[in-house]
Amino acid sequence: MLNVAQPALGSQIRQLEGELGVELLVRHSRGITPTPAGELLYSHAQHILDDVDQAAREVRALKAAKRIELRLGVSRTMALLLGHDLLTDARRTMPDVTVRVVEERAPALLHALEEGQLDVAFLNNVGEWLGLERKAVLEEDLLFVTAQAQEEQEESIGFAEALQYDLVIGSERGILRHIVESEARRLGLDIRIAQEVHSLASIKAVVSAGTAAMIVPYSLIANEIRAGTLGARRIVRPALTRTLFMVRPHAHVPVLDDERVVRHIEKLTNAYLSIVSPWARLI
Repeated sequence: MLNVAQPALGSQIRQLEGELGVELLVRHSRGITPTPAGELLYSHAQHILDDVDQAAREVRALKAAKRIELRLGVSRTMALLLGHDLLTDARRTMPDVTVRVVEERAPALLHALEEGQLDVAFLNNVGEWLGLERKAVLEEDLLFVTAQAQEEQEESIGFAEALQYDLVIGSERGILRHIVESEARRLGLDIRIAQEVHSLASIKAVVSAGTAAMIVPYSLIANEIRAGTLGARRIVRPALTRTLFMVRPHAHVPVLDDERVVRHIEKLTNAYLSIVSPWARLI
């Protein structure tokens, strides 16, 4: 359908016949019939229109192919705290960038970075890793946590005093347990381990019941602190901290050349900091 009025179409055909110097249509009482020249021109026109359609499809495909994808790895805790911030701001500020969030444990995220399946990930207390670059972005205090403490949350407790309590603690491979045990060993202090539990939810349940305490960062207990089911105090003499690193492959990562992507990652870091303050600070 050309959407052209018949008189105008007839005028255009006659003009085309004049330009080509040949008759394209035979007009008679029963209508019109294409001449051999008209049939040849029609055949070429079909090929031209097909080429135009194909060109349009290829241009649209090229535009789609230029969409950028940011593959971002985070812990379950970070994903829960940031929630829609991980994606909502990206859709608004960089609509041509697809942000794919991968929520996994640290070993899985490190493996994905090594295999080129992630562009960047946030990991706690990660050491030097062959083929990867790391940048410390945030330091988070470890807190002494009990069931609905009598004292204000801002009040501190000495590390040696905290170790006088029965503690429920994670597995031996856990980062937090390693921090606590390393510092206790350095100071020649003993740890009273009441229970060793591999699930964070189970650890919280034990502490909420009032049978033991735990040493964790605020990010792991933010909801319980807000709800008033747990109380926390900063550990001092010495302070215990963990460090959040931004980790990326050592090889060139094209998506990280985009300034909008870099700003988005910085926004996520600041959003996380605003949630865990005042028990954390940028490095």
